[in-house]
Amino acid sequence: MVRFASWNVNGLRACLKKGFLEAAAGLDVDLLCLQETKMEQGQAQVDLSGYLQFWNSAEKKGYSGTAVFARREPLAVGYGMGLDQHDHEGRLITLEYPDFFLVNCYTPNAQEGLARIDYRMAWEDDLRQYLLSLDKTKPVVYCGDLNVAHEEIDLKNPKTNRGNAGFSDQEREKLTQLLEAGFVDSFRLLYPEQTGAYSWWSYRFRARENNAGWRIDYFLVSRRLAGRVRQAAIHPDILGSDHCPVSLELDLP
Repeated sequence: MVRFASWNVNGLRACLKKGFLEAAAGLDVDLLCLQETKMEQGQAQVDLSGYLQFWNSAEKKGYSGTAVFARREPLAVGYGMGLDQHDHEGRLITLEYPDFFLVNCYTPNAQEGLARIDYRMAWEDDLRQYLLSLDKTKPVVYCGDLNVAHEEIDLKNPKTNRGNAGFSDQEREKLTQLLEAGFVDSFRLLYPEQTGAYSWWSYRFRARENNAGWRIDYFLVSRRLAGRVRQAAIHPDILGSDHCPVSLELDLP
């Protein structure tokens, strides 16, 4: 069994002061993927015993960034997707293991008024091709803050948010295309009808207290891994960020 978790920490230095190390230890996973680290390795002491650390930081200080903490040494590590237009913001880390690729992603936000939607669409198309190229070699576990609620069930207020960043028809369609190309949303695989299952809440309007949230953090797996999904969970009880961790258990050696 391989256990994974993914968490947008919204600034790891801040999250470290809010119980990050205890939460990470409590998750007790083999592979912990972080997004929006907003730091470079070494800017803070991240003392997670027993884990190797892999960091991809944005060139812009205090912005974006991803990291993976791994108990097992990977065969190879890749940073970015090999395309210059996408590889300056620290948004992607790929670890290769004997039986799978792990891809940790922090998807660009389309921003207010969909100001960055054209770039987001280009990112989605290039990322899909990247994932499919990996999938030709071995199955892929793709996770992270994908910055989109896929269906109306995935956010509290779908009607008032229709067309907003994270719930635009364009962004939702790109996730549909990825699923149709050969990926499975592990949480919906196990819990197709579950409502109120969210991973992000605005800091405004007491949204978390009222569970007025969005499910925008995912574990997607290659379709041929669907039968190996043993658990997919969301952990709203874990605080420290405006996102909570999501996790996956796969029946792999």
